[in-house]
Amino acid sequence: MSGAALPSRIGPYLVERRLGAGGMGEVYLAYSVAGEPVAVKVIRPDRTDPHTRARFEREATIARTISGTGRVARFIEADPFAEQPWLAMDYVPGRPLSDVVKDQGPLSTPLVASLGALLAEGLSAVHDAGLVHRDLKAQNVVLGDFGPVIIDFGLGAFVGASKGSLTQAGMVIGTVRCMPPEQALGELEVTRAADVYGLGTVLLYAATGHYPYDGARWEAVAAQVVNAEIGPDLSGLPDELAPVVSAMLAHKADDRPALAEVTRQCADLMRLLGTSPARARRALIQATTPKDDPTMVLPQPDSPMLDRLDSLERLLREESASQAVNAFAPPSDVESGPDTSDSPAETDVGNGAETLPPPLRKPEPEREPPAPGSGDTAEPAQRRGRPPASRRVADELRKRYATGPALAWSKR
Repeated sequence: MSGAALPSRIGPYLVERRLGAGGMGEVYLAYSVAGEPVAVKVIRPDRTDPHTRARFEREATIARTISGTGRVARFIEADPFAEQPWLAMDYVPGRPLSDVVKDQGPLSTPLVASLGALLAEGLSAVHDAGLVHRDLKAQNVVLGDFGPVIIDFGLGAFVGASKGSLTQAGMVIGTVRCMPPEQALGELEVTRAADVYGLGTVLLYAATGHYPYDGARWEAVAAQVVNAEIGPDLSGLPDELAPVVSAMLAHKADDRPALAEVTRQCADLMRLLGTSPARARRALIQATTPKDDPTMVLPQPDSPMLDRLDSLERLLREESASQAVNAFAPPSDVESGPDTSDSPAETDVGNGAETLPPPLRKPEPEREPPAPGSGDTAEPAQRRGRPPASRRVADELRKRYATGPALAWSKR
Protein backbone atom coordinates (compact mmCIF):
# COMPACT_ATOMS: atom_id res chain seq x y z
CA MET A 1 0.00 0.00 0.00
CA SER A 2 2.92 2.34 0.60
CA GLY A 3 3.28 3.01 -3.12
CA ALA A 4 -0.40 3.72 -3.66
CA ALA A 5 -1.60 7.15 -4.67
CA LEU A 6 -2.57 9.48 -1.84
CA PRO A 7 -6.35 9.33 -1.30
CA SER A 8 -7.99 12.74 -1.43
CA ARG A 9 -10.70 11.88 1.04
CA ILE A 10 -11.36 9.15 3.63
CA GLY A 11 -14.91 9.21 4.93
CA PRO A 12 -15.67 12.85 5.76
CA TYR A 13 -11.99 13.76 6.17
CA LEU A 14 -9.75 15.50 3.67
CA VAL A 15 -6.28 13.94 3.48
CA GLU A 16 -3.17 16.12 3.54
CA ARG A 17 -0.32 13.62 3.73
CA ARG A 18 0.70 10.11 4.69
CA LEU A 19 2.14 9.83 8.20
CA GLY A 20 3.31 6.25 8.04
CA ALA A 21 2.54 2.61 7.32
CA GLY A 22 2.60 -0.59 9.33
CA GLY A 23 1.30 -4.11 9.55
CA MET A 24 -2.30 -2.94 9.92
CA GLY A 25 -2.31 -0.51 7.01
CA GLU A 26 -1.56 3.18 6.56
CA VAL A 27 -2.13 6.31 8.60
CA TYR A 28 -2.81 9.78 7.21
CA LEU A 29 -2.96 13.29 8.54
CA ALA A 30 -6.38 14.60 7.56
CA TYR A 31 -8.75 17.42 8.47
CA SER A 32 -12.39 17.58 9.40
CA VAL A 33 -14.63 20.12 7.71
CA ALA A 34 -14.08 22.37 10.73
CA GLY A 35 -10.32 22.18 10.10
CA GLU A 36 -9.50 19.91 13.04
CA PRO A 37 -6.42 17.70 12.41
CA VAL A 38 -7.04 13.98 12.89
CA ALA A 39 -5.12 10.77 12.31
CA VAL A 40 -7.05 8.48 9.97
CA LYS A 41 -5.97 4.86 9.76
CA VAL A 42 -6.96 2.70 6.79
CA ILE A 43 -6.87 -1.05 7.35
CA ARG A 44 -5.16 -3.47 4.97
CA PRO A 45 -7.58 -5.48 2.80
CA ASP A 46 -6.16 -8.81 4.00
CA ARG A 47 -7.10 -7.91 7.58
CA THR A 48 -10.78 -7.35 6.81
CA ASP A 49 -12.70 -10.62 6.95
CA PRO A 50 -16.29 -10.44 8.28
CA HIS A 51 -15.28 -11.62 11.75
CA THR A 52 -12.73 -8.85 12.27
CA ARG A 53 -15.05 -6.21 10.80
CA ALA A 54 -17.75 -7.20 13.29
CA ARG A 55 -15.25 -7.20 16.14
CA PHE A 56 -13.94 -3.81 15.04
CA GLU A 57 -17.49 -2.43 14.95
CA ARG A 58 -18.23 -3.50 18.50
CA GLU A 59 -14.91 -2.29 19.91
CA ALA A 60 -14.98 0.99 18.02
CA THR A 61 -18.41 1.72 19.46
CA ILE A 62 -17.25 1.05 23.00
CA ALA A 63 -14.01 2.99 22.40
CA ARG A 64 -16.05 6.18 22.12
CA THR A 65 -16.95 5.83 25.79
CA ILE A 66 -13.38 5.88 27.12
CA SER A 67 -12.83 8.86 29.38
CA GLY A 68 -10.87 9.81 32.45
CA THR A 69 -7.41 10.03 30.93
CA GLY A 70 -5.40 12.01 28.42
CA ARG A 71 -2.99 9.12 27.95
CA VAL A 72 -5.00 7.41 25.23
CA ALA A 73 -5.57 9.16 21.88
CA ARG A 74 -9.27 10.02 21.69
CA PHE A 75 -11.31 7.83 19.39
CA ILE A 76 -13.52 9.90 17.07
CA GLU A 77 -15.35 7.63 14.63
CA ALA A 78 -14.91 4.70 12.26
CA ASP A 79 -16.46 2.86 9.33
CA PRO A 80 -15.79 -0.87 9.74
CA PHE A 81 -17.80 -1.76 6.63
CA ALA A 82 -16.13 0.48 4.10
CA GLU A 83 -14.28 -1.32 1.31
CA GLN A 84 -11.20 -0.59 3.42
CA PRO A 85 -12.24 0.01 7.03
CA TRP A 86 -10.92 3.17 8.64
CA LEU A 87 -10.91 4.87 12.01
CA ALA A 88 -10.22 8.45 12.97
CA MET A 89 -8.46 9.46 16.17
CA ASP A 90 -6.93 12.58 17.63
CA TYR A 91 -3.71 13.56 15.93
CA VAL A 92 -1.01 13.48 18.60
CA PRO A 93 2.03 15.63 17.78
CA GLY A 94 5.23 14.06 18.98
CA ARG A 95 7.67 11.22 18.33
CA PRO A 96 7.21 7.50 18.96
CA LEU A 97 9.11 6.20 21.96
CA SER A 98 10.95 3.84 19.59
CA ASP A 99 12.37 6.83 17.67
CA VAL A 100 13.30 8.70 20.84
CA VAL A 101 15.29 5.73 22.17
CA LYS A 102 17.00 5.18 18.81
CA ASP A 103 17.97 8.85 18.57
CA GLN A 104 18.78 9.64 22.19
CA GLY A 105 19.49 6.28 23.81
CA PRO A 106 17.64 4.64 26.71
CA LEU A 107 15.85 6.81 29.24
CA SER A 108 17.11 7.25 32.79
CA THR A 109 15.51 5.20 35.57
CA PRO A 110 13.33 8.03 37.00
CA LEU A 111 12.01 8.81 33.51
CA VAL A 112 11.17 5.15 32.84
CA ALA A 113 9.36 4.99 36.16
CA SER A 114 7.39 8.11 35.22
CA LEU A 115 6.58 6.60 31.83
CA GLY A 116 5.34 3.42 33.51
CA ALA A 117 3.17 5.19 36.05
CA LEU A 118 1.56 7.49 33.47
CA LEU A 119 0.86 4.76 30.93
CA ALA A 120 -0.46 2.31 33.53
CA GLU A 121 -2.84 4.99 34.76
CA GLY A 122 -3.98 5.69 31.19
CA LEU A 123 -4.49 2.02 30.37
CA SER A 124 -6.72 1.67 33.41
CA ALA A 125 -9.31 3.87 31.66
CA VAL A 126 -9.22 1.54 28.66
CA HIS A 127 -9.72 -1.48 30.88
CA ASP A 128 -12.50 0.24 32.83
CA ALA A 129 -14.39 0.44 29.53
CA GLY A 130 -14.04 -3.32 29.15
CA LEU A 131 -11.45 -3.18 26.38
CA VAL A 132 -7.88 -4.39 25.85
CA HIS A 133 -5.39 -2.64 23.55
CA ARG A 134 -3.59 -5.90 22.59
CA ASP A 135 -0.78 -4.25 20.62
CA LEU A 136 1.25 -2.19 23.06
CA LYS A 137 4.78 -1.50 21.88
CA ALA A 138 7.25 1.37 21.76
CA GLN A 139 5.97 2.45 18.33
CA ASN A 140 2.48 2.96 19.78
CA VAL A 141 3.58 5.35 22.51
CA VAL A 142 4.00 8.96 21.35
CA LEU A 143 6.00 11.42 23.44
CA GLY A 144 5.02 15.07 23.12
CA ASP A 145 4.60 18.19 25.22
CA PHE A 146 1.86 16.52 27.28
CA GLY A 147 3.92 13.43 27.99
CA PRO A 148 3.31 9.86 26.76
CA VAL A 149 0.13 9.07 24.83
CA ILE A 150 -0.97 5.63 23.62
CA ILE A 151 -2.09 5.56 20.00
CA ASP A 152 -3.58 2.98 17.63
CA PHE A 153 -6.24 2.04 20.10
CA GLY A 154 -9.06 0.27 18.25
CA LEU A 155 -6.71 -1.46 15.83
CA GLY A 156 -6.31 -4.12 18.51
CA ALA A 157 -9.53 -5.60 17.14
CA PHE A 158 -7.47 -6.79 14.18
CA VAL A 159 -4.58 -8.14 16.26
CA GLY A 160 -4.91 -11.81 17.09
CA ALA A 161 -8.39 -11.87 15.57
CA SER A 162 -7.63 -15.23 14.02
CA LYS A 163 -5.03 -17.90 14.68
CA GLY A 164 -3.47 -17.11 11.33
CA SER A 165 -2.59 -13.58 12.37
CA LEU A 166 0.99 -14.49 13.21
CA THR A 167 1.58 -15.51 9.63
CA GLN A 168 0.57 -12.16 8.16
CA ALA A 169 3.64 -10.88 6.32
CA GLY A 170 4.95 -7.52 7.44
CA MET A 171 3.09 -7.50 10.74
CA VAL A 172 4.59 -9.84 13.27
CA ILE A 173 8.22 -8.78 13.37
CA GLY A 174 7.10 -5.49 14.89
CA THR A 175 4.55 -7.11 17.19
CA VAL A 176 5.51 -10.60 18.29
CA ARG A 177 8.46 -9.31 20.33
CA CYS A 178 5.94 -7.42 22.48
CA MET A 179 3.29 -10.14 22.54
CA PRO A 180 2.46 -12.14 25.69
CA PRO A 181 2.72 -15.94 25.50
CA GLU A 182 -1.03 -16.50 25.56
CA GLN A 183 -1.51 -14.25 22.54
CA ALA A 184 1.43 -15.82 20.67
CA LEU A 185 -0.16 -19.22 21.27
CA GLY A 186 -3.26 -18.07 19.38
CA GLU A 187 -5.70 -17.42 22.22
CA LEU A 188 -8.35 -15.16 20.72
CA GLU A 189 -9.74 -13.56 23.87
CA VAL A 190 -6.79 -12.16 25.80
CA THR A 191 -7.28 -10.41 29.14
CA ARG A 192 -6.06 -7.20 30.74
CA ALA A 193 -2.90 -9.06 31.72
CA ALA A 194 -1.88 -8.98 28.04
CA ASP A 195 -1.63 -5.20 28.22
CA VAL A 196 0.38 -5.42 31.43
CA TYR A 197 2.86 -7.62 29.55
CA GLY A 198 2.87 -5.23 26.57
CA LEU A 199 3.55 -2.30 28.88
CA GLY A 200 6.41 -4.29 30.41
CA THR A 201 8.01 -4.61 26.97
CA VAL A 202 7.62 -0.85 26.48
CA LEU A 203 9.37 -0.08 29.79
CA LEU A 204 12.13 -2.61 29.07
CA TYR A 205 12.73 -1.03 25.66
CA ALA A 206 12.71 2.48 27.15
CA ALA A 207 15.32 1.48 29.72
CA THR A 208 17.58 -0.73 27.58
CA GLY A 209 16.84 -0.22 23.89
CA HIS A 210 15.87 -3.88 23.36
CA TYR A 211 12.85 -6.17 23.77
CA PRO A 212 12.50 -9.23 26.01
CA TYR A 213 12.89 -11.61 23.06
CA ASP A 214 14.45 -11.11 19.65
CA GLY A 215 15.55 -13.04 16.60
CA ALA A 216 16.10 -12.90 12.86
CA ARG A 217 12.67 -14.37 12.04
CA TRP A 218 9.33 -14.03 13.75
CA GLU A 219 9.04 -17.81 14.14
CA ALA A 220 12.22 -17.86 16.24
CA VAL A 221 10.94 -15.00 18.40
CA ALA A 222 7.54 -16.64 18.89
CA ALA A 223 9.19 -19.93 19.91
CA GLN A 224 11.03 -18.10 22.70
CA VAL A 225 7.97 -16.16 23.83
CA VAL A 226 5.82 -19.27 24.33
CA ASN A 227 8.57 -21.31 26.02
CA ALA A 228 8.23 -21.00 29.79
CA GLU A 229 11.80 -22.25 30.21
CA ILE A 230 13.24 -19.24 28.36
CA GLY A 231 13.15 -16.10 30.49
CA PRO A 232 13.05 -12.58 29.03
CA ASP A 233 16.32 -10.82 28.26
CA LEU A 234 16.65 -8.22 31.01
CA SER A 235 20.26 -7.30 30.26
CA GLY A 236 20.98 -3.63 30.85
CA LEU A 237 17.85 -3.12 32.96
CA PRO A 238 18.69 -1.02 36.06
CA ASP A 239 18.34 -2.95 39.31
CA GLU A 240 15.74 -0.50 40.61
CA LEU A 241 13.41 -1.30 37.69
CA ALA A 242 13.97 -5.06 37.62
CA PRO A 243 11.29 -6.07 40.18
CA VAL A 244 8.39 -4.29 38.51
CA VAL A 245 9.39 -5.00 34.90
CA SER A 246 10.18 -8.67 35.45
CA ALA A 247 6.82 -9.15 37.19
CA MET A 248 5.02 -7.52 34.25
CA LEU A 249 6.76 -9.96 31.89
CA ALA A 250 5.73 -13.06 33.84
CA HIS A 251 4.98 -16.03 31.58
CA LYS A 252 1.63 -16.77 33.26
CA ALA A 253 -0.99 -14.05 32.99
CA ASP A 254 -2.15 -14.60 36.58
CA ASP A 255 1.35 -13.85 37.88
CA ARG A 256 1.44 -10.33 36.45
CA PRO A 257 0.56 -7.34 38.65
CA ALA A 258 -2.55 -5.22 38.17
CA LEU A 259 -2.09 -1.82 36.55
CA ALA A 260 -2.85 -0.02 39.82
CA GLU A 261 0.03 -1.92 41.43
CA VAL A 262 2.33 -0.95 38.55
CA THR A 263 1.42 2.71 39.02
CA ARG A 264 2.05 2.49 42.78
CA GLN A 265 5.41 0.73 42.40
CA CYS A 266 6.60 3.23 39.79
CA ALA A 267 5.52 6.18 41.94
CA ASP A 268 7.29 4.70 44.99
CA LEU A 269 10.43 4.21 42.89
CA MET A 270 10.42 7.84 41.78
CA ARG A 271 10.29 8.96 45.40
CA LEU A 272 13.03 6.49 46.34
CA LEU A 273 15.18 8.05 43.62
CA GLY A 274 14.69 11.50 45.11
CA THR A 275 12.00 12.98 42.89
CA SER A 276 8.21 13.24 42.83
CA PRO A 277 5.86 11.91 40.13
CA ALA A 278 4.99 15.46 39.06
CA ARG A 279 8.65 16.50 38.77
CA ALA A 280 9.56 13.28 36.97
CA ARG A 281 6.75 13.81 34.45
CA ARG A 282 8.05 17.32 33.72
CA ALA A 283 11.59 15.97 33.32
CA LEU A 284 10.32 13.25 30.96
CA ILE A 285 8.66 15.88 28.77
CA GLN A 286 11.72 18.12 28.76
CA ALA A 287 14.03 15.23 27.87
CA THR A 288 11.94 13.87 25.00
CA THR A 289 10.46 16.94 23.29
CA PRO A 290 13.09 19.16 21.66
CA LYS A 291 11.51 22.54 21.07
CA ASP A 292 12.81 22.89 17.51
CA ASP A 293 11.23 19.61 16.36
CA PRO A 294 8.33 20.36 13.96
CA THR A 295 6.63 17.06 14.87
CA MET A 296 5.88 18.52 18.30
CA VAL A 297 3.60 21.20 16.89
CA LEU A 298 -0.01 20.72 15.82
CA PRO A 299 -0.09 21.11 12.02
CA GLN A 300 -1.78 24.13 10.50
CA PRO A 301 -3.34 23.80 7.02
CA ASP A 302 -1.58 25.79 4.31
CA SER A 303 -3.46 27.80 1.69
CA PRO A 304 -3.97 24.95 -0.83
CA MET A 305 -5.25 22.73 1.97
CA LEU A 306 -7.60 25.48 3.12
CA ASP A 307 -8.99 25.68 -0.42
CA ARG A 308 -9.54 21.92 -0.44
CA LEU A 309 -11.27 22.10 2.94
CA ASP A 310 -13.57 24.77 1.53
CA SER A 311 -14.39 22.48 -1.40
CA LEU A 312 -15.10 19.58 0.93
CA GLU A 313 -17.39 21.72 3.06
CA ARG A 314 -19.32 22.80 -0.04
CA LEU A 315 -19.62 19.17 -1.16
CA LEU A 316 -21.01 18.09 2.20
CA ARG A 317 -23.38 21.06 2.23
CA GLU A 318 -24.69 20.08 -1.21
CA GLU A 319 -25.14 16.47 -0.10
CA SER A 320 -27.02 17.60 2.98
CA ALA A 321 -29.20 19.93 0.91
CA SER A 322 -30.06 17.01 -1.36
CA GLN A 323 -31.01 14.95 1.67
CA ALA A 324 -33.17 17.79 2.95
CA VAL A 325 -35.06 17.85 -0.37
CA ASN A 326 -35.63 14.10 -0.13
CA ALA A 327 -36.96 14.59 3.39
CA PHE A 328 -39.94 16.48 1.92
CA ALA A 329 -40.95 13.54 -0.30
CA PRO A 330 -44.54 12.27 0.19
CA PRO A 331 -44.91 9.85 3.09
CA SER A 332 -45.62 6.97 0.70
CA ASP A 333 -42.21 7.45 -0.88
CA VAL A 334 -40.42 7.80 2.42
CA GLU A 335 -42.04 4.73 3.92
CA SER A 336 -41.89 2.44 0.91
CA GLY A 337 -38.63 0.74 2.00
CA PRO A 338 -38.48 -2.53 3.91
CA ASP A 339 -39.31 -2.55 7.60
CA THR A 340 -36.07 -3.12 9.50
CA SER A 341 -37.52 -2.70 12.99
CA ASP A 342 -36.77 -6.34 13.74
CA SER A 343 -33.31 -6.30 12.17
CA PRO A 344 -31.06 -9.10 13.43
CA ALA A 345 -28.53 -6.40 14.23
CA GLU A 346 -30.74 -5.61 17.22
CA THR A 347 -31.44 -9.16 18.35
CA ASP A 348 -28.62 -11.50 17.32
CA VAL A 349 -25.55 -12.53 19.28
CA GLY A 350 -27.45 -13.46 22.41
CA ASN A 351 -29.07 -10.03 22.53
CA GLY A 352 -25.60 -8.60 23.01
CA ALA A 353 -26.65 -5.48 21.11
CA GLU A 354 -28.83 -4.53 24.05
CA THR A 355 -25.74 -3.96 26.19
CA LEU A 356 -23.81 -1.87 23.68
CA PRO A 357 -23.65 1.93 23.83
CA PRO A 358 -26.12 4.02 21.80
CA PRO A 359 -24.08 4.40 18.54
CA LEU A 360 -25.03 0.86 17.49
CA ARG A 361 -28.73 1.29 18.21
CA LYS A 362 -31.05 2.25 15.41
CA PRO A 363 -31.92 5.91 16.09
CA GLU A 364 -35.51 6.90 16.67
CA PRO A 365 -36.69 9.79 14.46
CA GLU A 366 -36.19 13.04 16.29
CA ARG A 367 -39.33 15.03 16.99
CA GLU A 368 -39.81 18.69 17.69
CA PRO A 369 -42.56 19.68 20.10
CA PRO A 370 -45.63 20.93 18.19
CA ALA A 371 -46.45 24.58 18.11
CA PRO A 372 -49.25 25.49 20.56
CA GLY A 373 -52.56 24.62 19.01
CA SER A 374 -51.12 23.19 15.83
CA GLY A 375 -52.09 19.61 16.55
CA ASP A 376 -49.03 18.45 14.58
CA THR A 377 -47.00 15.85 16.48
CA ALA A 378 -45.28 14.02 13.65
CA GLU A 379 -42.98 16.39 11.78
CA PRO A 380 -39.36 15.24 12.04
CA ALA A 381 -37.03 17.90 13.38
CA GLN A 382 -34.57 17.26 10.55
CA ARG A 383 -37.06 18.62 8.00
CA ARG A 384 -36.66 22.09 9.44
CA GLY A 385 -33.05 22.43 8.34
CA ARG A 386 -29.85 20.74 7.29
CA PRO A 387 -28.58 18.21 9.86
CA PRO A 388 -25.06 18.82 11.13
CA ALA A 389 -22.36 17.03 9.20
CA SER A 390 -21.44 14.96 12.27
CA ARG A 391 -25.03 13.71 12.57
CA ARG A 392 -25.18 12.97 8.85
CA VAL A 393 -22.02 10.87 9.05
CA ALA A 394 -23.29 9.05 12.14
CA ASP A 395 -26.65 8.35 10.49
CA GLU A 396 -24.88 7.05 7.40
CA LEU A 397 -22.85 4.60 9.53
CA ARG A 398 -25.95 3.46 11.39
CA LYS A 399 -27.73 2.90 8.09
CA ARG A 400 -24.88 0.66 6.96
CA TYR A 401 -25.05 -1.32 10.18
CA ALA A 402 -28.82 -1.76 9.85
CA THR A 403 -28.71 -2.85 6.21
CA GLY A 404 -25.89 -5.32 6.65
CA PRO A 405 -26.71 -7.34 9.75
CA ALA A 406 -25.45 -10.62 8.36
CA LEU A 407 -22.02 -9.07 7.87
CA ALA A 408 -22.11 -7.09 11.07
CA TRP A 409 -22.82 -10.02 13.33
CA SER A 410 -21.32 -12.99 11.52
CA LYS A 411 -19.43 -15.36 13.81
CA ARG A 412 -16.86 -18.08 13.26
